[in-house]
Amino acid sequence: MSRPAVSRPVARAVACMMALLASGAYAQATSEEEELSLAFGDKATVSIATGNQQPLRRAPAVATVITAEDIAAMGATDLDEVLETVPGIHVARSVQAYSPLYVIRGIYSDYNPQTLMLQNGVPMTTMFIGNRGNAWFGLPLENIARIEVIRGPGSALYGADAYSGVINIITKTAADTPGTEFGARTGSFNTMNAWTQHGGKLGPLDVAAYLRVGHTDGFREAVDADTQTAVDRALSQFSVPPASLAPGPVNTGYDALDGSLDLSYQKWRLRAGYKLRDRAETGVGIAAALDPVGRAKSERINADLSWSGIELSRDWDLSLTASYLYYTQQFPEPLQLFPPGAFGGSFPDGMLGAPNTWEQQWRLSAVSTYTGFKDHNVRLGLGHDDLDLYRTQEFKNFTLSNLGPVPLPSGSQVQEFPVDQSFLTPHRRTVDYLYAQDEWRVARDWTLTGGLRRDHYSDFGNTTNPRAALVWDASLDWTAKLLYGRAFRAPAFTELYSINNPVVRGNPDLKPETINTWEAAFAWQARPDTDVNLSLFRYRMKDIIRISDQVWSNTGAQHGHGFELESIWKASRTLRLQGHYAWQRSIDETSDQDAGFAPHHHVFGRVDWSVTGGLLLGGQVNFVADRKRAVGDTRPDIADYTTVDLSLRTNSGRKGWEFAGSIRNLFNADAREPAPATASISIPNDLPLARRSFYLQAIYRL
Repeated sequence: MSRPAVSRPVARAVACMMALLASGAYAQATSEEEELSLAFGDKATVSIATGNQQPLRRAPAVATVITAEDIAAMGATDLDEVLETVPGIHVARSVQAYSPLYVIRGIYSDYNPQTLMLQNGVPMTTMFIGNRGNAWFGLPLENIARIEVIRGPGSALYGADAYSGVINIITKTAADTPGTEFGARTGSFNTMNAWTQHGGKLGPLDVAAYLRVGHTDGFREAVDADTQTAVDRALSQFSVPPASLAPGPVNTGYDALDGSLDLSYQKWRLRAGYKLRDRAETGVGIAAALDPVGRAKSERINADLSWSGIELSRDWDLSLTASYLYYTQQFPEPLQLFPPGAFGGSFPDGMLGAPNTWEQQWRLSAVSTYTGFKDHNVRLGLGHDDLDLYRTQEFKNFTLSNLGPVPLPSGSQVQEFPVDQSFLTPHRRTVDYLYAQDEWRVARDWTLTGGLRRDHYSDFGNTTNPRAALVWDASLDWTAKLLYGRAFRAPAFTELYSINNPVVRGNPDLKPETINTWEAAFAWQARPDTDVNLSLFRYRMKDIIRISDQVWSNTGAQHGHGFELESIWKASRTLRLQGHYAWQRSIDETSDQDAGFAPHHHVFGRVDWSVTGGLLLGGQVNFVADRKRAVGDTRPDIADYTTVDLSLRTNSGRKGWEFAGSIRNLFNADAREPAPATASISIPNDLPLARRSFYLQAIYRL
């Protein structure tokens, strides 16, 4: 899309925001009693930067905190909508089932294993692909108390995959959910959700419980051509009839069930969770050929038990945590990798497959802090992880010839193949680690944080990752930070051990990807009601894991730099404005060209106005611009887009009814995320996102 074409939606977006601001100016003259500062929760502290709760402004990292109050104000219904509002983060989409890619500071990859997601401090990483699982299909927000985000490396504290950033999802406790809540939401695409949550006492126990069921048909935006279209064109010279289902709609529906339980007693806490996604559709198809048939199922069971704040002496304390994760990804209705009639009619029922995996993870950790040295806060940690992808299973109706990537029919029916003839055999990984961190108050207004972590992996050996951060409280209004960190991304099992696939084979000799990042950050309280934050960064990646000569290999490097500028203005008791502008450039050093896919410019703006009568009106604009293609892809640059969202909710306080409504993509923008062009993937016009949608919500609190 050309710049002039973008100007119209931008102009409309700006006009919409200006109208809201004009209304807000009038609101200053009203007598509304509720202050917006009370409506957005505690954003002044963060724990993810060091493992200890501390003021956000002085944290030795570039961090963002989103509270439950923020989430309610923006009318968000899924985690992806929230993360898009964080400076330096853009939520792209994978060809694989439209799984979200949390692209931080221009670091883009097909599966996004470079972003570590934690739930209550415990990794949600799956071993097969190294991300959160491709059958992700959303994360609801009703049970989230706050989200803490670090942009930049975190391996010195969190180990593997805390590479471009760390996202910690903190669920609600009994204190966050006093009483009982019932909620329901309905909206576009036949979307329906219902939930209940409760917080209170059960004898001596503090109890918080949550249950949610949901369904959506998903949006059905059309793609003009897919990978099968390209195959049809190649075979047209042989008078082979076309088989592609394109033009046709993407498929994004699923059923959902989520539940959690939080029990605490004195220094003990037990958390457990369940996440089921069933009958989940495959977007543009797993092989980028439209698939109206295949259905995925993912099931995640997690539990963690912690004993914290144990006083060993006046200066020592100790915390112990044990966690368990079970994850399975299956395809009860096999994927239609290519449609009926594919490959010259060799597959009259379509090329079908179902690669299923099961894994379980045990993690044990101990953390101790020592405050016996003057002006020092020393944190020591050690742990052991047992990560076991203990079962694999593959059903399919084809084999792959060693002579090339053309599939061969294996029979008329889908059949189970022996494990040693499938896509992957079971594998297990153990990790032992230890780390040390010291927060040293060098002088009255200066704090130096240093850290070092060493991990030993049973499959690829050792890795050591340091960090250093100097924080200067220059005045009551100014804080400056200089930061350095090294991080790594562990090879996923599919990259190490994939077999029976001539398109790409595993490589057990892979090393981890590494990144070195330098940052400078400034926090300025320009006025009592105005905060301005600026962060600048530069990084270099090495040993990037890519496909080379049909094998996963450590090849190439990438460097990048950029900045994020953010401002928050509490214009009055009833009006709050915030916005950010993020700019980045990332260069692939092999070609000395732009690395592609990630936006060079990302602009976000939001206004929240507390209207007379206890109503909260919110509006936001999101502008994503200047995304290049990868080297060798001759298509025009990915089109820019601007979306505008509006939300309106009542504020009933702790008891009674609360209602909310929202409109997403108000002006019906044609927003698209990039689809890479490779020898095996072809979606020429990229991945369409949802057009205008509407949601209504009701909550009743006892």
